[in-house]
Amino acid sequence: MEQAVFHILEYPKIVAMLAERAGSVMGRELAEELQPVSEIEIVEERLGETAEARTILGGIAAVPLGGIRDVRTSLKRAELGASLEPEELLAIGSTLYAARRIWHFFAELAEPAPRLARIAATITVLRNIENAIDSTISEQGTLRDDASVELLRLRREIRLAQHRVKEKLDSILRSTEYQKYFQEALVTVRGDRYAIPVKQEYRHSFPGIVHDQSASGATVFIEPMAVVNLNNEIKQLMSAEKNEIERILRVISDKIRQVVIPLRENGQAMAQIDFAFAKAKLSFDMNASIPIINREGYVKLIKARHPLISQDKVVPVDIYIGKKFNTLLITGPNTGGKTVTLKTLGLLTLMTQAGLFIPAAAGSEMTVFKEVFADIGDEQSIEQSLSTFSAHMTNLVKILKHVSVHDLVLIDEIGAGTDPDEGAALAMAILEYLLSIEVKTIATTHYSELKTFAYSRPGIENASVEFDIQTLKPTYRLLIGIPGSSNAFAISRRLGLEDSIVQRAKQMISTEHAELETVITNLEIQKKSYLQQQEEVARQQQELKALQEKLTNEQEYLLRNKTEVLAKARREASLLLRQTRRTAEEMIAELKAQSFTQNAQARQRVIQNTRTKLREGLENLTSDDEEDTAQPVALEQAQPGMSVFVTTLQQKGTVLSVGNSDLLVQLGAMKVTVPLTACRLTSRPEQTKAAVKRTEIQFTKINEVNRQIDVRGMTVEEAEEVLGKYLDDVLLAGLHQVLVIHGKGTGALRKGVRSYLKNHHLVRDISIGEVNEGGDGATVVRLS
Repeated sequence: MEQAVFHILEYPKIVAMLAERAGSVMGRELAEELQPVSEIEIVEERLGETAEARTILGGIAAVPLGGIRDVRTSLKRAELGASLEPEELLAIGSTLYAARRIWHFFAELAEPAPRLARIAATITVLRNIENAIDSTISEQGTLRDDASVELLRLRREIRLAQHRVKEKLDSILRSTEYQKYFQEALVTVRGDRYAIPVKQEYRHSFPGIVHDQSASGATVFIEPMAVVNLNNEIKQLMSAEKNEIERILRVISDKIRQVVIPLRENGQAMAQIDFAFAKAKLSFDMNASIPIINREGYVKLIKARHPLISQDKVVPVDIYIGKKFNTLLITGPNTGGKTVTLKTLGLLTLMTQAGLFIPAAAGSEMTVFKEVFADIGDEQSIEQSLSTFSAHMTNLVKILKHVSVHDLVLIDEIGAGTDPDEGAALAMAILEYLLSIEVKTIATTHYSELKTFAYSRPGIENASVEFDIQTLKPTYRLLIGIPGSSNAFAISRRLGLEDSIVQRAKQMISTEHAELETVITNLEIQKKSYLQQQEEVARQQQELKALQEKLTNEQEYLLRNKTEVLAKARREASLLLRQTRRTAEEMIAELKAQSFTQNAQARQRVIQNTRTKLREGLENLTSDDEEDTAQPVALEQAQPGMSVFVTTLQQKGTVLSVGNSDLLVQLGAMKVTVPLTACRLTSRPEQTKAAVKRTEIQFTKINEVNRQIDVRGMTVEEAEEVLGKYLDDVLLAGLHQVLVIHGKGTGALRKGVRSYLKNHHLVRDISIGEVNEGGDGATVVRLS
């Protein structure tokens, strides 16, 4: 793509914003060199990297991108055999540390980021080099004392020698003999040698070597003869220190020379990762989203915003082209909104093809164009000369020579700058040519002839930027399908032009033009009304969706609750069945014992009658609820107030109203509409049945309670529930001692039962059963 198009669409400003968000020099360079591409696979790969970095940034507060330094020059020097300076080694050490952190970060990353992880995997962790630099160079960029044994010794001797010199100089400064010679009683350093400032007139009276004098000449700096040898020793030690430092730096530089290639590759990998996160940061700052890339050649931007206009001022626009039409003609007055639309599409196209997220709503779609051509001038220009027309035409000629079917063309004020009739004719011819080769084109104009042209040509669609007559300002909303009205008369009237002049102007324009303007105005009014209705429909759809979600949640809750209730009922029924069977056997045994005095025939009849009654009771318990086999409710039978059983919810309720094929039933606190087929007639009123049931239970508890209970085969929870009811019955029956049979088994049930009985408020104490009672498999319970 041509660089001129980038400047017209202000793409360099986006690049500058991206570069600001990079954390390293090499990352900034990648940002500054970022160019849009026309290969769809590369575009998708770039967007994928941005998406991965954005996902990571959204879930992790701190990504380890600090410490990356530009060490390319140092690596080049090392490659050529130079010894690196401590500052250079410190930068390389920092970069090695950053590389190691980034490698570990992606190796341990929970979020999948295959593209960035693939880049991070190329990083070579050189811990030995990093440790060597860290143990040699301090954080201040100097060699550590313990960088080598020899350096440590030399620096220790230097400090000792310096200490001896200072002590000697201090004794000289305190000497009363030399006090009058000194300009100041202090020690200075001249040429790495310690000296004392002496007054000029006493320079020959003070023994020593002159190293310097002040600017005024009143002071000379003399090294006392007493410390010359000590200073010479320090000088020799410092020379040896310098040689040792050079040796150490040479050794480390040699180590770095051996790993120059992996160090360069590390730098490139970290620059790419830093660049990817810079793109992610820019997307967050722009509130941008990833565009969906399509291969069908169309654009569908939803609530697109120009990225260089402040977010609190920019007006989102919907732009679509490439499906029903390939040419979009935006007409209307020169208000600025048309050009912003052109630049928004052009700039978002470049950003997409550069791998950047775009400031548009999620779901926006972009295609990849081979080239983007733009002829955009100053839309606010009041005076257009021939030179301006020539410049525009030169650009258009160049575009028409190189344009192809896979390109995007943006033309601002097509045909402007010359005679209106000729300009309009040229504009129509150019648009017709671009339409014939199926180029995606968006053009702006204020020529009325082009509005009619767009209506009469398939593949071209009119559009306009909405204009508020009351405020005389554009709203910047793009209205596709409606051509723009010039609004010249309305604007002139609002600005105070005499009404008679406006009316005369209307008479002077052609009838066709006036009718077209009227049609356009009516279309704009209808468009506004349609948009308002559309917004109302969208709002109602949202409310309906929320209501549907609420009903779905309630239905799920009811089904979940139904399952829990049924499961609990089954558990209780199972317990009751086992208890009933045990009670039945006990009753039969007792009947046998009590009827030994009767003759065999009478005794057998009593036993048979008892068994028959118990069998009937068991059949009632084991069968489904009576309402399941009850008669379905017929439509003619249904009436408000009647009781029904709802089989799908396994609950009884009262009919509130009757429909054609369903009933509105009150189930507790809920009102539910259920089909007639799911309703059954209840055999008797609920209250009467409940009362009878309570009476039967109380009768059973008082008259049929046994002196022992068998809980073998139950879980601890089941046994506790059965024992709780049993002890209540025992209390009502007036018994003071009972036997609980739990068996021995693994001991879990025995332990649980005895723990429960010890803590029961009705139990006074418990003990192990006698041998004939079951021994340790039974527990004697005495009630208080």
